[in-house]
Amino acid sequence: MASTIDTLSSLTNKSNITVNKADSSNGDFSKILQDSIEEINDSQVKGDKAMADIATGEVKDLHQAALSINKAEMSMKMMLEIRNKALSAYKEIARTQI
Repeated sequence: MASTIDTLSSLTNKSNITVNKADSSNGDFSKILQDSIEEINDSQVKGDKAMADIATGEVKDLHQAALSINKAEMSMKMMLEIRNKALSAYKEIARTQI
């Protein structure tokens, strides 16, 4: 179990999605969620711009463009997995009989 937690921790650190301790202690889940979605959106915009720069030949640093595209892809995949897990948990709770 510890190795799974370590793996998840490393993924969270690599995804550059950060949650301030002050935000999480306040319990304002909607604010944390909104900030995370905005950060993912920003990485998607940067990735799209990098792809457009590559297509038009205006790219200055191909390596940085590739990193921006990969970061956008990984953050989107992570967001989709989190959404899927949340929906799965909600469905499981809905099936629970009282």
